[in-house]
Formats: sequence, C-alpha cells, structure tokens
Amino acid sequence: MTHDLIMAEAARIQELGETAGREARDPVNQPTINNWLEAMGNTNPRFAAGSGRGEAPPSMAQVWTMYGLGGRPPADDPLHGMMNVLTDAGYTAVLGTNCEQEYVRYLRVGEQVRVTTALDSVVGPKQTAMGEGYFVTSRSTWYVGSEVVATMLFRVLKYRPKVPSVVEQSSVVEPAETFVLRPMKNRDTEFFWDGTAAGELRIQSCNGCGALRFPPGPACPDCGALDRGHVVASGRGTVFSYVVHRHPPVPGRDLPILIALVDLEEGVRMVGELVGLEPDDIKIGMPVSVDFRRIDDDLTLPVWRTS
Repeated sequence: MTHDLIMAEAARIQELGETAGREARDPVNQPTINNWLEAMGNTNPRFAAGSGRGEAPPSMAQVWTMYGLGGRPPADDPLHGMMNVLTDAGYTAVLGTNCEQEYVRYLRVGEQVRVTTALDSVVGPKQTAMGEGYFVTSRSTWYVGSEVVATMLFRVLKYRPKVPSVVEQSSVVEPAETFVLRPMKNRDTEFFWDGTAAGELRIQSCNGCGALRFPPGPACPDCGALDRGHVVASGRGTVFSYVVHRHPPVPGRDLPILIALVDLEEGVRMVGELVGLEPDDIKIGMPVSVDFRRIDDDLTLPVWRTS
C-alpha cells in the first residue's frame, strides 16, 4: 500500500469525527477509587472514603472507560482502524511515544462517564531509530452528559522494524546496550536522568510539604504545590513484585528480562530491571541495591542487583 493510499484512508477516518460514545461499565464509585489510591500509593485525604467530598482523582479519567480483560474496541474505533490500515501496509510494530491529558474538573461519585474517540492526525513516513513509520495521534474526550470533563491526546509510532543488513549480520556482535528503547525526557523527568548520569538515584520531592513521589510529575499529589525539588535516595530497597518478560521480543535485548517493582527505603516504589539473576533466584522481599548502566553520553539507566 502506497503512502497516498495510507493518507487517503487517514483522511477518510478523520472525516468520520468522534465516535458515538461508549458508556463506562460502572458509574464513578468509591471502591474503585480506593483500589486505585492503594495501587498508586496516593494518600491524599481529599479522595478518601471519609472525606465527604465524593471526588475521584482526575488522572483516573481513563480508568472508568477501560475495556476490561474481556473487552474489545468497537468496530468504528478510529485508532484501531488506522492501526489495521498500517499493519496491512507492512508497518507491523507499534511503540507508544507520548500521552497528553487535560482535566476540566473532578469527577464525582455516582456520575456516569462516556468516552468518544477521533483520529487527530497521521504524520509520516518518518525515519526513526526503530525503522520507518507513521506517527498516529488519537483524541479521546470524556463526558458526563454533554459536559466535557477530560481529554487525552495519545500518540503511537506504527513502524516497519529495521532488518539488519548483511554487514550487520557478520561475525561482529555488538553488545545489547548499543540499542535501547530510550525513555522520554521532559521538564518533569530531566532531573532524574541528570542524576543517573551522575551516579545518583533521585526522587522528586515537594518543596511545599516535603512529600516524595515517583514517578515525577508537575504537581504534588498531597498538597497540589507546583514547587518541586529532589532528594538523592540511598539506592537500597526490597523487591515488592516482579515479572519475567519472555515475549514479545525487545529490539537489542536478550530474553528473558527480569523487571521488578522495588520498595525504596525512602517510601516510594520504582520499576527497574533486575540484573545478575536467574528467574528462579528472585524472591519477594529480597534486598536489592541500585547500579547504573551507561548506554552512551546521553543515557545512563538504573538497574538493580541483589545486595
């Protein structure tokens, strides 16, 4: 399928505009809020059951309209429709690149939310480190009745993976670290990656109330202050949970990859790779300490080893 045909299909899907709207399976409810707060480690009393406010955290907007384990996108879903077009054209791989959410107001317990989706843009073909591909952006809008309560722009790269050349398949084998999926860097996370480059594990802190948070963000979830700083962690923690990634393949990496959710001594949790271990060696609660894997001048990744 040629570029012209891809863009013609993109224009057709864009012209369809917003989908009719899909109702959330359940109204906004306190039990789901409680589970989300616990999973995220959010202790803001504003959203607790006894606060009397009956409000949900704004970043839960997408939670209410998730498909669930057995759910499937509707036939008119524009994002999946565009994905199918590009898959048929040979762009078989996908990589999420960024997500921008805007919250108009707090959702309240008992409200019924619905979501619509539209295709915002398709840009390409672009040559990337992953291979040639198209950047596809969808726009989701959440409503209560006819009132907009939240929006989201979600962008993915749909690409054709690079095929190693004959020279690249020769007897010269490069280390796995010569190619990695690079994390997104922005104003909220720059301090963290500056820290790893300096051999420090940094945790964002609120200069207003002193609360620590990870992952970093623009506002303190405890007091709402935008004044942020950071502390340097001890680099010690314990394994709270873990997964063994066996499939799908990850470019530039050998499988399996061991990924842990680490409880830091400072009271926050952080996801990272466990190294120097076999899958059967991992135990919940085992002590670990941070190490740093330098990829190149622009990227140093934190990894975790047994203490």
